[in-house]
Amino acid sequence: MQALIAFSQATTSMTGKVVDAKSQRPMPNVEVSVINTNLTELTNISGAFNFKEMATGDQMVRVRFTGFKDQLIPVTIQQGKILDLGTVALEEDITSEQQLSLITITENDLGDDNSGSETTAGLLQATRDVFQQSAAFNWGQARFRIRGFDNEYGTTMINGVTMNKIYDGRPQWSNWGGLNDATRNQEFTMGSAPSDYTFGGILGTQEINTRASIYRAGTRVSFSGTNTNYSWRTMATHASGLSKDGWAYVVSASRRWAQEGYFEGTDYDAFSVFASVEKRFNEHHSLNFTSIYAQNSRGKNSPNTAEVINIAGEEYNSYWGWQNGKKRNSRDKDVEEPINMLTHYWKFNDKTSLQTNVSFQSGSVGNSRLDYQDARNPDPTYYRNLPSFYGYNLTDTFPGSTTTLASTTPFYQNRQIDWNFLYNTNQNTEDGNSVYVLYEDRTDDKQWTANSILTSQLSDNIALNAGASFRKLKSHNFQNLLDLLGGQFYRDIDAFGTGDQEQSDLNNPNRNVGVGDAFGYNYNLEANVADAFTQFKFAYKTFDFYLAQNFTRTEYQREGLYRNGYYPTNSFGKSKSVVFENFGFKGGLTYKLNGQNYFVFNGLYMSKAPTMRNVFPNARLSNNIMEEAVSENIVSADGSYVIRMPKFKARLTGYYAKVKNATETSFFFAEGIFEGEGSDADAFVAETVTNLDKKYMGGELGLEYQLTSTIKITGSAAYGQFTYDNNPNVFLNQDAAATPDNPNPLINYGRSHLKNYRLPGTPQQAYSVGIEYRDPHFWWIGANGNYLADNFLDVSPILRTDNFFRNPETGDEFLNIDPTRARRLLQQERLDNFYLVNLTGGKSWRIDGKTLGFFASVNNLFDEKYRTGGYEQARNGNYRELDTDLASGTPQFGPRYFQGYGRTYFVNLYIQF
Repeated sequence: MQALIAFSQATTSMTGKVVDAKSQRPMPNVEVSVINTNLTELTNISGAFNFKEMATGDQMVRVRFTGFKDQLIPVTIQQGKILDLGTVALEEDITSEQQLSLITITENDLGDDNSGSETTAGLLQATRDVFQQSAAFNWGQARFRIRGFDNEYGTTMINGVTMNKIYDGRPQWSNWGGLNDATRNQEFTMGSAPSDYTFGGILGTQEINTRASIYRAGTRVSFSGTNTNYSWRTMATHASGLSKDGWAYVVSASRRWAQEGYFEGTDYDAFSVFASVEKRFNEHHSLNFTSIYAQNSRGKNSPNTAEVINIAGEEYNSYWGWQNGKKRNSRDKDVEEPINMLTHYWKFNDKTSLQTNVSFQSGSVGNSRLDYQDARNPDPTYYRNLPSFYGYNLTDTFPGSTTTLASTTPFYQNRQIDWNFLYNTNQNTEDGNSVYVLYEDRTDDKQWTANSILTSQLSDNIALNAGASFRKLKSHNFQNLLDLLGGQFYRDIDAFGTGDQEQSDLNNPNRNVGVGDAFGYNYNLEANVADAFTQFKFAYKTFDFYLAQNFTRTEYQREGLYRNGYYPTNSFGKSKSVVFENFGFKGGLTYKLNGQNYFVFNGLYMSKAPTMRNVFPNARLSNNIMEEAVSENIVSADGSYVIRMPKFKARLTGYYAKVKNATETSFFFAEGIFEGEGSDADAFVAETVTNLDKKYMGGELGLEYQLTSTIKITGSAAYGQFTYDNNPNVFLNQDAAATPDNPNPLINYGRSHLKNYRLPGTPQQAYSVGIEYRDPHFWWIGANGNYLADNFLDVSPILRTDNFFRNPETGDEFLNIDPTRARRLLQQERLDNFYLVNLTGGKSWRIDGKTLGFFASVNNLFDEKYRTGGYEQARNGNYRELDTDLASGTPQFGPRYFQGYGRTYFVNLYIQF
């Protein structure tokens, strides 16, 4: 950094100019801010900035631009003088190439539910905060969640438009996947800290800015190779910069593909295109149009039991099989939901501006799988195919032989889907009816969004942010037939039903369907969401504070397009509308001990509407509404001590949050859960857990020290305790019990004793130590070691109700229950702790005005085997069945686990000019 600081007699102000350290060219649209104040400027086309009427005393100035190293400049402002910082030279941050590697971690962790949204563990890219960098780059591969929060508690935006799906509250990362260059301009907030664009939640906000004029002019082309979820990627981006006549545009495109990713049979094919065009009419009005098209198709990998993993290995995937010499995956996820957005920027004056957006998103998400009628289950890991079903362990042999008993079981004979068998079976039915088909659970969404965001500097000390938005969604959900697998048609019936219950649509009974037809279920979900927020930020010499509030009105409705045989009176047509009205308040305080030491406090209380997924828990078949699904109440507080010095940065945070009255829905087949003998006690059910409380508490630490001009050391730590905080209610919906007189067969199954069980899905402890060497000749190398612990299995609520101890044949409690044994059966499994060592490095060259560079990383250097999560199977629904199954030593319905990546690499080559 080069800065010439000089004073002259005048008003109290500060000026300077920002240039590229390599080319010495002026850099427009660089953000220059005075930390912990409302003062922020963007440099003009000459790279210059000018602050007027600044507060006197010691201040810290931050200069930052995407792809360059931040500059922190301590200054002293004197009354009646102009402080001239001279020329500030920003150096390219070649470590930012690490963001390109991070995508390969997060995009593989996609949700498989019908909404198409995703449950990735955190924000897609890291901020400059060293703790968040560790959470994303180092711990993200282990599905670490910041503060234990699911993504539905954060807000992801593009140009201020919320991208979280209304169906389940989570963002769909694949909608802009592969467009790393085009989506690099981002702003983040942590926790409930204030955002200029929205009220937000307890996880934080991520704002992606695609305004064409803010991109650095130039062209960038890259080519990458990796061994994670895809093998190759190519990407090209060009930004014009702002022309003299007020036009600017950005175009970007990428392709990612793999015949097979890290896990067996996981093919990958994705293509993405981005365009943004801006016309600046004058200094007050600009219009920007952004279009994003991202098509993504990938093969999924299966969660497996310990028995299957011991036989087939950690990389085994049951979803694929050989067909005509190629691996074919039965479970593909296909995403194609283009986004078109028109944005008007209205700058009233230097202190007030209004941004208005109109956005339209449509397209489809499909999750494919096999269906079958009156035929054997095609899943190779079906329990009747495994050694445990026959009572064999993996080492027992035939008398006088080395051949194991287990090797004679169907799983050993054929570990993959037998596509040839499926085709041959269909081609040899008497009437051409397919008994096996491939279909997809399909969602076709159409969503309009309109919003306005006002920003105003009301006075030197007070700033206002305000916004209002409206979202309108129509979501068409249906089963779409993809492949008859050699047959001629498929009967649209439920093979498990009797009489009218067999019919998917009583208005069109006994249908035969073909490729491209809807069948099984067919309905629309409609939603209208309106919200508004205001936020006031106050900045003074010693204290800053803010106050914000919001109001949201949410309306849901289902429209059935089929009259289902189980629910003839309440499946066809529109349901009643369900309305939730919610509000929130938050505030915070920053105490500036001096220009380098700060104490920061945030607090929030808000209510949040349940998602459509939980309001209509059996939406595929009926209009039934879960009346017990109520708005969540959320409370959070955090306090931080922050140090910001040119060489040393640190943040120590303690936090507490509680979510009350949450609702969760799941589907499974369970045995012995209802009164009756044999199979009469078994059923496929929809389980809805209501009035569920969750508690999150812990601490975060991030340290960064510039040991020398070339060596930097970092450290991060996260310690949390995330638990269920009450005993919620469990409701079961059994379709077979529905009758015209009982169209809502909802059974109150009692309370589930979940209090103090740990929340699943994330390590609750994580630690990282890193070192980085950055050579003046533009090459660098870094290494970090990480330890992750306290990750717990997802427990089954139904197994922790009082009904677990009741005999389904008599309705009475089992005799001779061993309390010690019962505690062992219901004890939550803690996954093994593990270490990860990662290496990163890069180099860039400046040749004839062009930058040529590469980035490389190796994650999990020592190929550590670990599990990122898993869940209990609820099939054994009572004490006797679970005890018998586990006593065998190799349970037929043991937990299913998600495996983490072993050693992986990422290499990226790029040229920029």
